Amino acid sequence: QLYTLHQQMKNDAVGTLQKVANVGFDTVETAGYHEKNFYGFTPKEFKKLVNDMGMIAQSSHARVNPVNIEETIEDTLNAGMDYLVLPSFDREKRGSLDGFRAAADDFNVMGEKCKKAGLSFAYHNHSFEFEEMEGKIPYDILLENTDPGFVSMQLDLYWIVYGRKNPLDYFNKFPGRFGLFHVKDMSHDMNRESTEIGKGIIDFKAIFAEKEKAGMKEFYLEQESFQMDPFDSIAVSYGYLKTFVR
Repeated sequence: QLYTLHQQMKNDAVGTLQKVANVGFDTVETAGYHEKNFYGFTPKEFKKLVNDMGMIAQSSHARVNPVNIEETIEDTLNAGMDYLVLPSFDREKRGSLDGFRAAADDFNVMGEKCKKAGLSFAYHNHSFEFEEMEGKIPYDILLENTDPGFVSMQLDLYWIVYGRKNPLDYFNKFPGRFGLFHVKDMSHDMNRESTEIGKGIIDFKAIFAEKEKAGMKEFYLEQESFQMDPFDSIAVSYGYLKTFVR
């Protein structure tokens, strides 16, 4: 997930992508779609740039909504991607369960349009979805009110643990709904910051052992805070993941 290197992408997108490829990654998920471009490149230019480095741009985080969904779908397809992911939604809808239900309705509309176009639509969580509201967990409301045929979940493993929930419980309660993972570890200290995969408290081996039940098809490394050079950091995480993920 290129948000991991968002400042580096802003300063030197080509050089940053080449360093990602040099680590060994073969797939990227973008977080830089703006004004119909990806990091300043047209969709087709970005696709070629990434492909020429031996990678694919598979997924896009974009501030998509029912108004701009058609043009966003077109650009995402032109970039050669398979997934369109909404990274969050408007704060106004987060204040009540009815707001979450309205968000779920929007997801269904966008997901249906994505499916008809040949894309998969997913929603990416943070921790606020797991804060109890009116006796219910808002994330459950999103799952219960979205059509599995149109809407998948990109489960951010760091944020669900940050929200004091167990991913394995969700795989059992909502099997097959979590098509994408964000793999992000949590430090052992009280700050609970993200850290290199394998250095924190999250048991990724146990989670990946249940990936079929979860419905996971793809996963992306993400990290938001660093105690070492970010490029060295992603190499450490890559090395750890390669020891058990096939």
